[in-house]
Amino acid sequence: MQIPQPYLLFLGDVTDPLSVKTARGILQWRPEICVGQLRLTPDTVSLDLADLPLEDAYAKGARTLVLGTANSGGYIPQSWLATLERALDIGFNLASGMHQRLGDNPTLAQKARTNNCKLFDVRHFDGDLDVGNGKPREGKRLLTVGTDCSVGKMYTSLALEKEMNHQGLNTQFCATGQTGIFIAGKGIAVDAVVADFISGATEAISPSFEEHDWDVIEGQGSLLNPSFAGVSLGLLHGAQPDAMVLCHEVGRQHIRHLPHMPMPDLASVMEANLAAARLTNPDAQFVGICLNTSALDIEDARAYCEQLASQFPLPVTDPVRFGVSTIAEQLHQF
Repeated sequence: MQIPQPYLLFLGDVTDPLSVKTARGILQWRPEICVGQLRLTPDTVSLDLADLPLEDAYAKGARTLVLGTANSGGYIPQSWLATLERALDIGFNLASGMHQRLGDNPTLAQKARTNNCKLFDVRHFDGDLDVGNGKPREGKRLLTVGTDCSVGKMYTSLALEKEMNHQGLNTQFCATGQTGIFIAGKGIAVDAVVADFISGATEAISPSFEEHDWDVIEGQGSLLNPSFAGVSLGLLHGAQPDAMVLCHEVGRQHIRHLPHMPMPDLASVMEANLAAARLTNPDAQFVGICLNTSALDIEDARAYCEQLASQFPLPVTDPVRFGVSTIAEQLHQF
């Protein structure tokens, strides 16, 4: 899946700021590919981009209209369809992270064919994949792993990509989730892949390379999460990581949505991930820990990072508050 850029970010008529987190993530990490925003009402959430009609955005170079919002149920509202149809008539591709497929709408599918446009449903994957084989391949890879879901693996991956490039390590971000795919413009949503092919999908996302230094592979789920460990294990085997960074939210009491499952301790998570990763890369190692310390004030957060750095010992940071330069510095030695 490779989505043509630049983007016009479609915000529809949503009024909940949390509903536009996908569009906001694209803008934060790839502002240079965001030509503007399209809102259907004055009350729609704004990202403080230029409000552009479809025709003006296309004239400025935008080639894909990205549905940058989420709603309960993941459906495409009827009130959006006229705009999506007109976008196809102008020549836009459409990209969506909704559960409902763009291609399941007969009118959108027909207009896409007529206008030689593409429909990208990034939550779904219909391409051909091989099963993983675990064979060594060229290039260095870093994988973010977590103590649970939604603990900052994508943010950490993108922060590392940016900092590693800043430090002179030619690095590429490899997307494995829907927002990451929009940001990178390519990738595979591995949680939409049949289980047998998850490791193979990861090998396809980060194939053998020599033209740059590192691939940073976006992690998913957690190896000790009873709901989503399968995708995490497939990623570990397919990524063959040389380096791993553990992500954790300070203060979380139990596995997300599972109050009967207490959070595992960091050492247990690291031990499990090392054991699994070393099946396909015997030299896999941790190079840092990234924390979401939003539950702490900044001085307590700094002190906790220092405490963990002494305990393990590894660079420990909050990528939002303190950046990831100390972790990136470890990667020059590989």
